Amino acid sequence: MAKTIRELVLEYFKNHPHEELPHGPVVDWVTEQYQQEHGNPPRDPWRSIRQLHQDGKLMQIKKGVYKYDPDYDHEVELHEFPPNVKKAILERDGYKCVVCGRGEEDGVTLAVDHKKPKDKGGTNTIDNGQTLCYQHNLLKKNYSQTEAGKRYFIRMYETAVAEQDEKMIAFCQSVFDVYDAHDINGHIDRPDTKK
Repeated sequence: MAKTIRELVLEYFKNHPHEELPHGPVVDWVTEQYQQEHGNPPRDPWRSIRQLHQDGKLMQIKKGVYKYDPDYDHEVELHEFPPNVKKAILERDGYKCVVCGRGEEDGVTLAVDHKKPKDKGGTNTIDNGQTLCYQHNLLKKNYSQTEAGKRYFIRMYETAVAEQDEKMIAFCQSVFDVYDAHDINGHIDRPDTKK
């Protein structure tokens, strides 16, 4: 019986366990195999790669690079927080964004966000939830939490420099030192050093 695109993608990754694979060669192989079995090219094999990642079958190493680890392979429940858990998270956070402190009375819409994303094994528990305004929720979706955090500190640093707030400047520089010491998000340049 002819295999589906998803089955072929998973087969390729299972034949290369623990390897960090860019999606290009995977798509090429799947396209060739699928065409041999079905007589026509597959539609969007890369979407199957992304779906397998969202389903907990593949680990995303970075954009366009995935890995199959038999020990990681798990089913992920892709559903939102149950209403009672969502309510408890909002109450715990005082119906305010945990980043900027704004709430609905300030004219912002709130979202209940997973601290650890669902597709990385995050659960729908109160401890894994946080209240974010839509602006900060969108920022978090676009960047990892550490990236978003570093960008917040860069903005804070720039404001402190503009206001000549030496204490806050020193604080932000200490935070940047911690990022450097742990080799986290080095691709985001520090604003206090020139390269």
